[in-house]
Amino acid sequence: MRAVGELGRRIPCSYLRGSSRFYCAQQGSRVKIFDRDLKRKQDCKKAFPSTLCLGGSLEAIMRLLPGRGGIEKLMMMDTSHDMVKLCKKREQELSNKNIETSFVVADEEFLPVKEGSLDLVISSLGLHWTNDLPGAMIQSRLALKPDGLFLAAILGGETLRELRMACTISQMEREGGISPRLSPLAQVRDAGNLLTRAGFTLPGVDVDEYTVRYNNALELIEHLRSMGETNALVQRSKVLKRETALAAAAVYESMFAADDGTIPATFQVIYMTGWREHTSQQKPKRRGSATISFSDIQKQFGGQS
Repeated sequence: MRAVGELGRRIPCSYLRGSSRFYCAQQGSRVKIFDRDLKRKQDCKKAFPSTLCLGGSLEAIMRLLPGRGGIEKLMMMDTSHDMVKLCKKREQELSNKNIETSFVVADEEFLPVKEGSLDLVISSLGLHWTNDLPGAMIQSRLALKPDGLFLAAILGGETLRELRMACTISQMEREGGISPRLSPLAQVRDAGNLLTRAGFTLPGVDVDEYTVRYNNALELIEHLRSMGETNALVQRSKVLKRETALAAAAVYESMFAADDGTIPATFQVIYMTGWREHTSQQKPKRRGSATISFSDIQKQFGGQS
C-alpha cells in the first residue's frame, strides 16, 4: 500500500478534506524526556550540492528542499512516466530557480547514476515496493561520495494493522483460508540491520506512528486505490469476493470503530539515516583500549552491583 497527504503523493498524515472526519494523530511516548521540538530544529549543517530523490513523495520533497542543505543540483526519479511528468509540471509552477532540477524515469534497483557522484540520496515513502530493498540501499550507498548521506522514510510493518486483522478474519470465515492482500513491510528491528547490511556507517533509526480516521472501512479502501497503493504482489489472488470484502468491512468496524462511528487506520513510518564511509567520521575504539573500568565507574557514581 502507499498513502498520500499534505506532505506528498504517498505520505499518510494530514489528510484533511473539508469538514469530513479525516484526521491524522501522531502517537508519541507518554514519558517526556527530550524536547522533540528542539530536536527537529537540530539539522545537519553539512552542504549537499548534488542530490537524488527516489520515487515517493517527489512533489513534497521538491517544495521543501529549496533553501535547505545547500542543494544546487536535484535529480527527481520515479518508475512512473506519469508521475515524473506531473512532477516536472509542478516544478515549473514552483519556479525553484536556485536549484538545477532534472527528471528521470528509472528503477530504484537500477540507479542510473555514476558511483560516487552524489552528496545526498533521499527516499520518502517509495522503497516499500522494491523487490530487493537491501540491493537498492547498496546502490544508493555506492552512488554517494565519501561522507555522503542516505536519508529515507519507509512504511513500517505496523502500517494498516487494523485492515490486516480484518482481512485475515473475514477470509478465514468466508473462504476457509487466507491469501496475501497487503504488502509485506519492514519491521523497526529490521531497519538498523538493513543499513548495516548495505554498508552504511553511523546508522540511525527512528519511528513515528500516525492514525488517520475514516468514516468507514470502504472509504479507506477507496483512499488506498486513489493513491495507487493497492495489491501488487506477484502471488496475489486476483479475485476478491464481494461477501469477503463486506465481511472485512464489518469486522473492521466491529473491532475498531470509535464512539463517533469513525474507524482508525495506523501508518507507521520508519526513518533511516546512514553515511558512506569517510576518514573524518568518528569510529569505535578498538577492544581493550579503555582507560577506565566499569568498577571504577560504579565507585564514582555510587552504584550497587
